[in-house]
Amino acid sequence: MVLLYRAIISLINIIELLILVRIIMSFLNIGGRGIISTFVYDLTEPILGPARRIIAKTGINTGMFDFSPILAIIILRLIASIAYRVLI
Repeated sequence: MVLLYRAIISLINIIELLILVRIIMSFLNIGGRGIISTFVYDLTEPILGPARRIIAKTGINTGMFDFSPILAIIILRLIASIAYRVLI
Protein backbone atom coordinates (compact mmCIF):
# COMPACT_ATOMS: atom_id res chain seq x y z
CA MET A 1 0.00 0.00 0.00
CA VAL A 2 2.88 2.34 0.73
CA LEU A 3 4.23 1.79 -2.79
CA LEU A 4 0.86 2.68 -4.31
CA TYR A 5 0.69 5.82 -2.18
CA ARG A 6 4.19 6.86 -3.28
CA ALA A 7 3.23 6.30 -6.92
CA ILE A 8 0.11 8.46 -6.52
CA ILE A 9 2.08 11.21 -4.79
CA SER A 10 4.76 11.09 -7.49
CA LEU A 11 2.13 11.43 -10.22
CA ILE A 12 0.47 14.33 -8.39
CA ASN A 13 3.84 16.06 -7.96
CA ILE A 14 4.59 15.71 -11.67
CA ILE A 15 1.16 17.10 -12.60
CA GLU A 16 1.61 20.04 -10.20
CA LEU A 17 5.04 20.76 -11.69
CA LEU A 18 3.58 20.71 -15.21
CA ILE A 19 0.81 23.08 -14.10
CA LEU A 20 3.44 25.47 -12.73
CA VAL A 21 5.38 25.22 -16.00
CA ARG A 22 2.20 26.06 -17.89
CA ILE A 23 1.58 29.08 -15.64
CA ILE A 24 5.13 30.34 -16.25
CA MET A 25 4.77 29.76 -19.98
CA SER A 26 1.56 31.80 -20.04
CA PHE A 27 3.13 34.66 -18.06
CA LEU A 28 6.16 34.77 -20.35
CA ASN A 29 3.95 34.33 -23.42
CA ILE A 30 5.83 31.19 -24.40
CA GLY A 31 3.79 28.69 -26.29
CA GLY A 32 2.50 28.09 -29.70
CA ARG A 33 3.10 24.84 -31.46
CA GLY A 34 6.42 23.85 -29.97
CA ILE A 35 7.02 20.33 -28.76
CA ILE A 36 7.38 21.32 -25.10
CA SER A 37 4.37 23.61 -25.02
CA THR A 38 2.21 21.00 -26.77
CA PHE A 39 3.43 18.34 -24.33
CA VAL A 40 2.67 20.51 -21.28
CA TYR A 41 -0.72 21.55 -22.68
CA ASP A 42 -1.74 17.98 -23.51
CA LEU A 43 -0.86 16.72 -20.03
CA THR A 44 -2.41 19.58 -18.05
CA GLU A 45 -5.57 20.35 -20.01
CA PRO A 46 -7.47 17.23 -18.78
CA ILE A 47 -7.07 18.64 -15.25
CA LEU A 48 -7.35 22.37 -15.93
CA GLY A 49 -10.35 22.06 -18.27
CA PRO A 50 -12.71 20.63 -15.64
CA ALA A 51 -11.37 23.12 -13.06
CA ARG A 52 -12.16 25.93 -15.50
CA ARG A 53 -15.69 24.59 -15.98
CA ILE A 54 -16.22 24.38 -12.20
CA ILE A 55 -15.20 28.02 -11.83
CA ALA A 56 -17.48 29.02 -14.72
CA LYS A 57 -20.45 27.18 -13.17
CA THR A 58 -20.06 29.11 -9.92
CA GLY A 59 -20.62 32.33 -11.84
CA ILE A 60 -17.53 33.95 -10.35
CA ASN A 61 -16.18 36.61 -12.67
CA THR A 62 -12.39 36.32 -12.45
CA GLY A 63 -11.74 38.84 -15.19
CA MET A 64 -8.53 38.28 -17.04
CA PHE A 65 -7.12 35.93 -14.38
CA ASP A 66 -7.43 32.17 -14.71
CA PHE A 67 -7.78 30.58 -11.28
CA SER A 68 -8.17 27.05 -12.63
CA PRO A 69 -4.53 26.11 -11.84
CA ILE A 70 -5.07 27.07 -8.20
CA LEU A 71 -8.29 25.04 -8.02
CA ALA A 72 -6.63 22.10 -9.78
CA ILE A 73 -3.72 22.09 -7.32
CA ILE A 74 -6.13 22.27 -4.38
CA ILE A 75 -8.06 19.29 -5.78
CA LEU A 76 -4.82 17.36 -6.36
CA ARG A 77 -3.74 18.04 -2.77
CA LEU A 78 -7.16 16.85 -1.58
CA ILE A 79 -6.72 13.64 -3.57
CA ALA A 80 -3.27 13.18 -2.01
CA SER A 81 -4.74 13.64 1.46
CA ILE A 82 -7.50 11.13 0.79
CA ALA A 83 -4.97 8.65 -0.63
CA TYR A 84 -2.86 9.03 2.51
CA ARG A 85 -5.81 8.34 4.79
CA VAL A 86 -6.98 5.36 2.77
CA LEU A 87 -3.66 3.74 1.94
CA ILE A 88 -1.45 4.46 4.97
